[in-house]
Amino acid sequence: MNLQTSTIHSIQSLNRSRRQIILILDFGSQYSELIARRIRETQVYSEVVSYRTTASELQLLQPDGIILSGGPSSVYEPGAPQCDPGIWELDVPILGVCYGMQLMVKQLGGGVGRATRAEYGKASLRIDDPSDLLTNVEDGSTMWMSHGDSVTELPDGFEVLAHTDNTNCAAIAHHGNKRYGVQFHPEVVHSIGGLALIRNFVYHICDCEPTWTINTFIEESIQEIRDQVGEKRVLLALSGGVDSSTLAFLLHKAIGSQLTCMFIDQGFMRKYEPERLVKLFQEQFHIPVEYVNACDRFLNLLQGVVDPEEKRKRIGHEFIHVFEEESKRLGPFDYLAQGTLYPDVIESATINSDPVNGERVAVKIKSHHNVGGLPKDLRFKLVEPLRKLFKDEVRKLGRSLGLPEEIIQRHPFPGPGLAIRILGEVTVDRLAILRDADFIVRQEVNRNHIYHQLWQAFAVLLPIRSVGVMGDQRTYAYPIVLRFVTSEDGMTADWSRVPYELLEVISNRIVNEVQGVNRVVYDITSKPPGTIEWE
Repeated sequence: MNLQTSTIHSIQSLNRSRRQIILILDFGSQYSELIARRIRETQVYSEVVSYRTTASELQLLQPDGIILSGGPSSVYEPGAPQCDPGIWELDVPILGVCYGMQLMVKQLGGGVGRATRAEYGKASLRIDDPSDLLTNVEDGSTMWMSHGDSVTELPDGFEVLAHTDNTNCAAIAHHGNKRYGVQFHPEVVHSIGGLALIRNFVYHICDCEPTWTINTFIEESIQEIRDQVGEKRVLLALSGGVDSSTLAFLLHKAIGSQLTCMFIDQGFMRKYEPERLVKLFQEQFHIPVEYVNACDRFLNLLQGVVDPEEKRKRIGHEFIHVFEEESKRLGPFDYLAQGTLYPDVIESATINSDPVNGERVAVKIKSHHNVGGLPKDLRFKLVEPLRKLFKDEVRKLGRSLGLPEEIIQRHPFPGPGLAIRILGEVTVDRLAILRDADFIVRQEVNRNHIYHQLWQAFAVLLPIRSVGVMGDQRTYAYPIVLRFVTSEDGMTADWSRVPYELLEVISNRIVNEVQGVNRVVYDITSKPPGTIEWE
């Protein structure tokens, strides 16, 4: 079978307890998981599976609806990913998004070709049929387009639901067979009315009920954790962020004293954080934490390393090696728990090649230390109950488990820490400079009461020097980049329009208080085309 047996069993188990699920067939879009997130906002469970999943496998999973994602390919190109044609014979509502719509049209006998005018970004949706899929979607709504191909001929039985100035077939439907397609991306925040469209598909077309909640997730996860680990012991890599802290609370609730939390101080944490973390967990939460000082070890490992992927991989491998060594002292342990989330999995996607067809899937952006850096000889079995959650879902989970807002609202912080906020080689001096600059950023953001308005706010150190002047002296020092972004889930992000006065205060403080810095700049790049972190 093309789909992993464990995945089938997992979803079948979910179906037995919930009986409702929407599956997304992933054709390599960076937004595939975001579709799943939007569906979960309707309180209906969803999961992403490979586009290679066969019709018979899908039948086993008993989905209430299927969504075909977008993707980077053109459906008429040789080797473009194709779904099993048997899918169209299933008695299940299907929605194609962008590439998914074009594939539906092509496989059902229609035509797709290069668009006369490509559409990227915002477009006004003109609704021709306001019923069914487009109920409560206002005529003229802004939708997010990203395509260079268009439908040139509809398959038999299909009709146009909406168009734009450049696209005659922006939304289509075969009402009798419950087959739908949209050329735009309803899942992104830029698409006004996109969530209404998704609700129409989930509730009215697939007849699902809003029964999946965070409390449901907690109940099922606790049982799954207990079933997976039995009476074995679990080692958790605790970082103090919302992900690992929520995971610690969830595991502690599920298996109690079978859990050992270990904090590895790799030397790349922010100022005062290691001390604060250990004290908080041990004295306030009453969850024991084993503190391991490995600062010198990690720093030596990165000597001379400038490539960001190499940094991440070395840090990831060393994390596991430290865990293995420490587990011999504290163990034995059979399981390693990780706070891996959906965005981690998405951004660690690689270009995969089918051994026969050479089909393209997703393009690799960057590895995460808890996804791409694991060695092949890892002797732990992994426990990753948060792997299918987005950051906002983790925060809801943490709140339900009783985590304090101090942790729940903490900005995302990368596993490799400050090591990937220093471009180029990581040194003791550069770490000290960045820690002090970052501390000033956090102080001023909190002082101005905008911390909770931002997704992330941090400093980056560039490995170059520029000329400056302080007093009557010429300086030759590092620049600091300020990166403040707003986002809902980290999949897309926009630079924050913070007051100039705040930037001025931060800049003045950094230049005057942090030795080795003489210039501060502000990053005004959105994601895409940039990423939130610089490495």
